[in-house]
Amino acid sequence: METAVITGVYENVISPSTPLSAAVREEKLLDTKVFTVATEWSQTDLVRGSRLRFLQQWTLHTDPNDPRSISSVSPPGPCVPVAGEILSAVSPVQNLRAVIRETGAHQLLEIWDARGLQKCLNLTALNKHGRVYDDAQFGGLSWSHCENLLLYVAERNRSAAKAERESAWPKDRSVYCEDWGEALSNKSTPVLCVVHLQSGAVRVLDGVPAEVSPGQALWAPGGRAVIFVGWYHEPFRLGLKFCSNRRSVLCRLDLEGHCERVSGENLAVSSPRLSPDGSVLVYLQAQVFGPHNQCFSLQMLDLKSMQTSTLIDVVHRPKPGEFAGLYEALPAHCWSADSQRVLFSSACRNRKDLFVVDRASREVRSLSDSKPPPAHSLSSSQSFLFPPPPTPHPSPPVHFWPPHPPPSPAPLPPPPFPSHPASPPPLDAFKTHVEGLSEENQAFGSWKLLTVQNDVMVVCCSGPCTPPTLRAAVLPTDGGPVTWRTLQEPLRTFDFQWSSLDVDPGPDEENTQYAGLDFGAVLIKPSRTGTEEKSPLVVFIHGERDFIGQCYRSKQSHDRGTVVSGGPHSQAAAEWSTVTAGLAGLHYAVLMVNYRGSTGFGQDSIHSLLGHIGCQDVRDVQRAVLAALSSDPTLDARRVAVIGGSHGGFLSCHLVGQYPDFYGACVARNPVVNAATLVGTSDIVDWRYTSVGLPYSYTQTPTAEALAAMLDRSPIAHVDQISAPVLLMLGGRDRRVSPHQGLELYKALKSRACPVRLLWFPEDGHSLSRVETQADCFLNTVLWLQQHL
Repeated sequence: METAVITGVYENVISPSTPLSAAVREEKLLDTKVFTVATEWSQTDLVRGSRLRFLQQWTLHTDPNDPRSISSVSPPGPCVPVAGEILSAVSPVQNLRAVIRETGAHQLLEIWDARGLQKCLNLTALNKHGRVYDDAQFGGLSWSHCENLLLYVAERNRSAAKAERESAWPKDRSVYCEDWGEALSNKSTPVLCVVHLQSGAVRVLDGVPAEVSPGQALWAPGGRAVIFVGWYHEPFRLGLKFCSNRRSVLCRLDLEGHCERVSGENLAVSSPRLSPDGSVLVYLQAQVFGPHNQCFSLQMLDLKSMQTSTLIDVVHRPKPGEFAGLYEALPAHCWSADSQRVLFSSACRNRKDLFVVDRASREVRSLSDSKPPPAHSLSSSQSFLFPPPPTPHPSPPVHFWPPHPPPSPAPLPPPPFPSHPASPPPLDAFKTHVEGLSEENQAFGSWKLLTVQNDVMVVCCSGPCTPPTLRAAVLPTDGGPVTWRTLQEPLRTFDFQWSSLDVDPGPDEENTQYAGLDFGAVLIKPSRTGTEEKSPLVVFIHGERDFIGQCYRSKQSHDRGTVVSGGPHSQAAAEWSTVTAGLAGLHYAVLMVNYRGSTGFGQDSIHSLLGHIGCQDVRDVQRAVLAALSSDPTLDARRVAVIGGSHGGFLSCHLVGQYPDFYGACVARNPVVNAATLVGTSDIVDWRYTSVGLPYSYTQTPTAEALAAMLDRSPIAHVDQISAPVLLMLGGRDRRVSPHQGLELYKALKSRACPVRLLWFPEDGHSLSRVETQADCFLNTVLWLQQHL
């Protein structure tokens, strides 16, 4: 296969644009309600080597006889490029647009109205704080009710503090400054900032307790106080990215500097969202430590009585067809107009779905379609066909302090099955373990809520062969069916096939503590060209969501390539992915496995993996692979490769070590290779203990027993059995998994004369998310597969 063919396919699958955010404004035109939907999009430009952003707007007309039905959609206007914007927010009444823009070394605050630029402040020159936070973890921009104040989060003014230290204590010039780890290395000490728009004054709020770092701030009702999440940073900071288990607290801080706690202690909280009527606040809650990502409960705080109740509880073991739990952050606008319902997206087995929960009944139901829209038929004339296949190659508020330390988790039991796999049974032994390998009749396997305002829902839908699609609907008042309208169809769909698998572990693979759990997978196959040639199978293991799902990047994380979750407790959803689409376009079948421990299958499934990594997850992937091969005669069992990043890379290396005669090639991005040598270098040291079933505390120091357990669960323990060619891709600035992990495997394989190649990206972190890097990785992955399968 020529390099030009590979790059041509990649250009086609990387070109679709993705909606990042949306805002809805209601107007009246005679007797008709009109809604304006303003959206912001991202598109990758390989020529520039960057991700571009642009704005686009639609007008929705409702039926005069049925104001909850969209009768027509006006064509959108031209796309308007956006340059330098890192945050923006539109005021609900005056329709003022606040923008924080980067121009060179300066950050500007701009206020725009219908006539143009109304006000501009140079925040950098004012020198009240450091750089404004634009990440999804801490950042945000919030209008007050009076629309004369703006709230945001920024880094504490280090320059003034540094000058003070140096003048008094020259020896302190080189004092180490902690940060929040991977993808947050420039975030250390956030402060809450308020701008008074009339005077142009910027104020850093006093009263935030010294033991926490504030973020995700919003105005409390009345505009005399703010509500924020505070993450504890004592005794030291742990990495926050992809870790929803960090001890944190929800606080109310008035403008006079009095702070009180409004959530429970020793918990992990996030995503505070105020109802439109200002009466209640909802937020996500999880446990401290343990799994790095968990099933959340949705808590509801009555702001009058200050009593908290549970709106959605943790789902431990969902029944088939039922709601499987809440696993993702809430969108900024998630309330119905009557303040009685909360909308959200969440993982549900192999899919992502859109849900609504009613405050009164606590009932959760899905809002997504049961049928695909006709315009997105997979046999549409817009379907894109790829080149022919290549020839195969051989509680009420209390005063905030004092804080209490979180308890240490109890040690977990040892694995319920042997740590080394037996020889796999023949393929036909797996047929009874496939619950459903049928072709999907839906174009969309993923629904992501961008916003709901004035009861107009705006969502981004996608599927393995359908790029991101913008859709809208009015939320029914009576719980009736939803009528969705497509606002922006993708430029093309792709002529692939995809199906969803439900897989049961074998009798000898049951987890005795969590018996009866199943897991899932998504199979994407290239279109048949009339030849009888079987498709090589690429097993794509999740663990680094940046590599798998390119679809739902938040606006704040747009240029950093970050997504909702990562690590083993994430999900390979039936959504659009440039990597899987590109591989399918090059006539590879792709199997993405949601092994036990993935999100979307209940909290029991997540907990079942703790103490069993390198064993239970490895066996689940292998069983899913054998189930797919036994159920689909178009797959070539003699040509199977495995690829993955982070924990997916960990499993990829395990599989070629534990099943050396099964896989023909391996591609691993920033893999965990030796957990024992990683324990002192990772920004999430707690997970290194938890993953092997050991308790963690801040005072933890490695013991010989702990290090032995980590080594035993690591791929390096199987290095002598690896014979498949291995391609390694490492980011030189990775804070989550040190690049020395991959180097350790590289040297071990070279010394054993095993084919190995290493790609080094010095400017990349854990996600390898720069545009040039992603293109390089895809090209080299395909060439490696072509060479060795």
